[in-house]
Amino acid sequence: MAKLSVIEQVRTMRWNFWVANLIEAQERLAFFGVRAILPLYMMWDHSGGLGLSYSEKGLIYMIWALLQTLVPMVSGGYTDAYGYKKSMYLAFVLNLAGYTLMANASGFWSMLAAAMFVGTGTAIFKPPVQGAVVRSLDEHNSALGFGLFYWMVNIGGFFAPMAASSLRGNEAAPTWSLVFYGAAIVTALNFIPAIFLFREPPLDRAAAAKGPVEVLKSTLRVLWEDKAMLRFLLVVSGFWFMFMQLWDLLPNFIDEWVDARSLGALLSGLPLPSGWAASVLDANGAVKPEMLINIDSFAIILFVLPLSWLSGRFKMMTVLVVGMGVALLGFVGSGLFMSGVAVAVMIFVFAIGEILCSPKFSEYIGMTAPADKKALYMGYSNIPFAIGWAAGNGISGPLYEALASKEVLARRWLMDQGGMTADAVAAVEQLPELMNLVAARVGGGADVFQANAVLWDAYQPWRIWLLLGLVGLASVVGMWINDRLSRSARPDGATE
Repeated sequence: MAKLSVIEQVRTMRWNFWVANLIEAQERLAFFGVRAILPLYMMWDHSGGLGLSYSEKGLIYMIWALLQTLVPMVSGGYTDAYGYKKSMYLAFVLNLAGYTLMANASGFWSMLAAAMFVGTGTAIFKPPVQGAVVRSLDEHNSALGFGLFYWMVNIGGFFAPMAASSLRGNEAAPTWSLVFYGAAIVTALNFIPAIFLFREPPLDRAAAAKGPVEVLKSTLRVLWEDKAMLRFLLVVSGFWFMFMQLWDLLPNFIDEWVDARSLGALLSGLPLPSGWAASVLDANGAVKPEMLINIDSFAIILFVLPLSWLSGRFKMMTVLVVGMGVALLGFVGSGLFMSGVAVAVMIFVFAIGEILCSPKFSEYIGMTAPADKKALYMGYSNIPFAIGWAAGNGISGPLYEALASKEVLARRWLMDQGGMTADAVAAVEQLPELMNLVAARVGGGADVFQANAVLWDAYQPWRIWLLLGLVGLASVVGMWINDRLSRSARPDGATE
């Protein structure tokens, strides 16, 4: 098959492809702005945070994950049968309610309710947008098309943490609610392209005529009958177990353990707009955790298009396995260092792996799907997220409390080596106070950063990333084995 030039590929992408990209970019701007600061907002026991435990945070994310990833398995079939626009409108309303509730959350239960609204709304949103993208591409332009789509997603994903970082203020003057209200406003604006620009694709009239119950039965039956797709989704679930912890757990790890003051000094020395550097630095002059994580989106914006063009020359499965391996290296490495520079480099490595594997994951499912079931199959693509994201947070929350929570480890050190009684340590409520006590007992004029290093050496909190990385490694090996089996099962030895 002759390869089309880049310009020819772009010209063959249909109208809805560009509208769906616009809608997705705005939705990601709202979503990632909230997700960038939410781990900090939920965990901080000071400066306006909710003061939840890591187990409570993990439970919220687990329920959120299950809703956001399992609902599309059903809603995708309804989108094909009853309408793409209707699904978008419902999703926008639910997300509006969720972000508004987040702005007014006061504890575990209200934050859980808000997360459930956002999770359900995002779940219903995904199949119509992704289905529209798939319907607008073909085998000649799918690699570049999914690369462009992923690029647009990360345009929103890149600017979102920057906006959120500025809106949330700092420890001295926190303004968390502005982030959530901002996300609600951006979500409301998405009604404009959805109503006036998006063109409703042909619906599955036969499915709609059978009624909602039959649509549900058909949704589940199609997946069960496609054993190859089911096996692929189950194998890749372990990778998403690891992947999602970069967003859900690494911001907390950076906030607690990583010294990013040198990066902050570098930013402050650059000729940037007045006040911009201050908006992305914390009270100590360190780069805020959400901005370090944002290196991922920045790298994707720079490299996703050339790497997507290059990856189109190789088999999808080959690129997918290589990308998973590179992302695994970056993921584990991002949790092994206290240096902000080292962590930044490893997040960049993770991003390169993500560029290679994540668009290919969507491309593989979209191009494998039957022509009249694109939204349905894109709904199936959420199964690995359901398993990996939910299981990851269900396990990582308690695991982090046991192995890496600075509050837990500081209390342990004060009792084991600081000469304090359990009752005296329990009377200290907030983490900043605990770290001041650790620094005082380390002696020699130690500050909280030196106290951090003492706890790091004593308890090795980085071990949690090795444990989480083992799950990702198992998934990479399993995908390689699955690819070998698929090759041997085909007469020509080929595989996609």
